[in-house]
Amino acid sequence: MTAEDASVLAAKLSAFPRLGLASLPTPLEPMKRLTAHLGGPRLWVKREDATGLGFGGNKLRKLDYVLHEAVASGADALVSGGVVQSNSQRQVAAAAAKLGLACHLAVYHGRLAPPAPEYETSGNALLNRLFGAHLHDVPWTGDRNAAIEELGNRLRREGRRPYFVPYGVSSPLGAVAYASTIAEIAEQSRALGIRPAAIVHCTGSAGTQAGLVVGGAVAMPGTRIVGIDIDAEPERVRSDVIAYARAAADLIGTSFDEDDVEVVAGHAGPAYGVPHAATIEAIRLAGALEALPLDPVYSGKGLAGLIALVRQGRWPGDTDVIFIHTGGAPALFAYQSVLGI
Repeated sequence: MTAEDASVLAAKLSAFPRLGLASLPTPLEPMKRLTAHLGGPRLWVKREDATGLGFGGNKLRKLDYVLHEAVASGADALVSGGVVQSNSQRQVAAAAAKLGLACHLAVYHGRLAPPAPEYETSGNALLNRLFGAHLHDVPWTGDRNAAIEELGNRLRREGRRPYFVPYGVSSPLGAVAYASTIAEIAEQSRALGIRPAAIVHCTGSAGTQAGLVVGGAVAMPGTRIVGIDIDAEPERVRSDVIAYARAAADLIGTSFDEDDVEVVAGHAGPAYGVPHAATIEAIRLAGALEALPLDPVYSGKGLAGLIALVRQGRWPGDTDVIFIHTGGAPALFAYQSVLGI
């Protein structure tokens, strides 16, 4: 990792315009108390929950680039989708409100049974309504984007100019956008005098990990990108990461080694969106030791996976490991009775 590597990545990304929706760079902070508690490597957290708009989150970084295309195309509405407590939907709704665009969301029902009475009305679902989104209930079929595309087609027939935002904002351009996280981490790590052995994060719709992989290959080749599967579909996740990373690498004119794409299974609990004991332990530890609110669907499971790897001795104690906090705190309120907090 050199200044030249980081500048090469920054130069490649500068060809892609952004709107400025996200507050960047996000902080990179030590987790000293969690490090001491686990007795493992020095742990750091990249605060992607601090991107600002609408309670923040990692999707805002993607939307910053992706929605530049929407505005430039003259779109008058954003169309996206996700489950009831989707963090991505909430960030799309917030961006639409800020940009003065209508927002239509395909809200999937049936991917998971409501885990708590407050699930349907609290957390991200409440914020979607607050941000003025139009919610369209649809059944979950396993196809993440079909209902979103159908909703967009309907709006187009009605004379609107919708812009399609894929599930999780996961697309080649979304992955390019997320490579900017690596550019920031490289600069911050050099300023702090650390050389991270790994960057660990939750992975599901795959665009975030794809961006980290492509960016890492350019600017942090000695740092392992470790995705913790939270969908209970590790093979599908890894396949999608590779597909998005290939497309993103083509866009910015670089390459990566597919053998380096690591998706760790076994920490998703019984199913997507269902927290298990390790998730709850991770949420409690992050809150009590670092004042970090993690959500039970994504970041909580991601940290649970990191904790398990530390306990297994994956990294020596004298190394540095970065955890990416992808945001999602509003979902805590939709799971309160399940978490027992």
